[in-house]
Amino acid sequence: MSTPAKIIICLLRNDLRFHDNELLLWAHMNADHIIPLYCFDPRHYLGTHHYNFPKTGPHRLKFLLESVKDLRVTLKKKGSNLLLRRGPPEDVIDDLIKQVGPVSTVALQEEVTKEELDVERSIKQVCSQHGVKYLTIWGSTLYHREDLPFRHISSLPDVYTQFRKAVEIQCKVRPTLQMPEKLKSLPGGLEEGTVPTADNLGQQDPLSDPRTAFPCSGGESEALRRLQHYFWDTNLVASYKDTRNGLIGVDYSTKFAPWLALGCISPRYIFEQIQKYERERTANQSTYWVVFELLWRDYFRFVALKYGRRIFLLRGLQDKTVPWKKDSKLFDAWKEGRTGVPFVDANMRELVMTGFMSNRGRQNVASFLTKDLGIDWRMGAEWFEYLLVDYDVCSNYGNWLYSAGLGNDPRENRKFNMIKQGLDYDGNGDYIRLWVTELQQIKGGDAHTPWALSAPSLAHANVSLGETYPVPIVVAPEWSRHINQKPYVPPTRRGKGPSNIPKQHKNRGIDFYFSRNKDV
Repeated sequence: MSTPAKIIICLLRNDLRFHDNELLLWAHMNADHIIPLYCFDPRHYLGTHHYNFPKTGPHRLKFLLESVKDLRVTLKKKGSNLLLRRGPPEDVIDDLIKQVGPVSTVALQEEVTKEELDVERSIKQVCSQHGVKYLTIWGSTLYHREDLPFRHISSLPDVYTQFRKAVEIQCKVRPTLQMPEKLKSLPGGLEEGTVPTADNLGQQDPLSDPRTAFPCSGGESEALRRLQHYFWDTNLVASYKDTRNGLIGVDYSTKFAPWLALGCISPRYIFEQIQKYERERTANQSTYWVVFELLWRDYFRFVALKYGRRIFLLRGLQDKTVPWKKDSKLFDAWKEGRTGVPFVDANMRELVMTGFMSNRGRQNVASFLTKDLGIDWRMGAEWFEYLLVDYDVCSNYGNWLYSAGLGNDPRENRKFNMIKQGLDYDGNGDYIRLWVTELQQIKGGDAHTPWALSAPSLAHANVSLGETYPVPIVVAPEWSRHINQKPYVPPTRRGKGPSNIPKQHKNRGIDFYFSRNKDV
């Protein structure tokens, strides 16, 4: 009597690659047949938890579908395939176990946040009911969880610098794995399943925008090509630290984040390529800074592991009470890019149109929403969850907590000055004019502060505040330090302050409006 073939189901989630994939390698070494499986979980296409924005927006969905298609092509070349199913993973796996007969193990990469952990618990329960082994593998970070220099995850420092120094001194990055030329095949009789369309999942295909800073496709193949381009073909990595705060174009930063979010590229592979580049070409602050940013990504994942559901709670990691507002009009102006503050509006419009925003932009719009408008930070976090092509639950919520002053920031009351930041990183206003087309005829850095221009200057640029472009919904007093011109005051209103003061600041006097506070 022959022994039944050993079958392992590999549920892929945010690990959509073949290279350096411990899950697939382990299954290959321990099975006769492997079933690589990806499930389009309908819960990913419902509303966000608090404010009911769609969870997966059009740009991220397009990138995901491209990544799934690319992995299927790769696995077919390796003698395997990628099964695609629509439904909750626990239900799909339950059906598969019944369909294919004896399954040895269901294996998947471990996640750290609630919704993903709920899925893992449900799958574990299904496995228990069928007498199938259940295995999770840690594989999403640069440094392995078991290699951290802390006795327990509860000992993780609450300041990034302390974490970074301890890890850099005491830990080593594990080497990437040598994957087989061919992968164990699927058992017979299984339908591969079709790649759904955006319409199937309740979305529309996004329009392409030639202005985008991320004109890239999803998938492992594209991720590896991007690394080849950024490191070896152009040497751009050697100037990364100097250019990473750019705003326009694909090459001011690595742009690895979307592929990292879906696991299309391994952080350990990036690390090894950095080491190789440093040996063969040059080692400098820029090459180190790529690793520095990968460590931030690790840190937010370990913070989520330490704090669990608290990363989603209003009071944050610091359990701090803040009188957040839930003003829908202010929030709508922010999310639609019509706050009247051009640097904010340009970034928010880029996000809506392309699914991408620079790191510099993200820090500023988050600060504006939480510190200048005082809006519940979770509204911003869930809006980003909806739109960002590189949405990663740990990094997204970690960064929003940081911006809101409720997370891992040792500095109290950090606040970005929108005008200073805009002038520092877009001094000539090119980014403003790219996205806020109403202001295209305003020259130079004046595009950052149209409300401070004289009436003749505005007329010359075909700008009518309150009509063609909004007056600011809020004006922070510290902005005045970076405004060169005094605003034009119509004769009939002299002594009463400029006519374009936002309503909430009227009757508080021009001295308040242009008071010179410490620059932040």
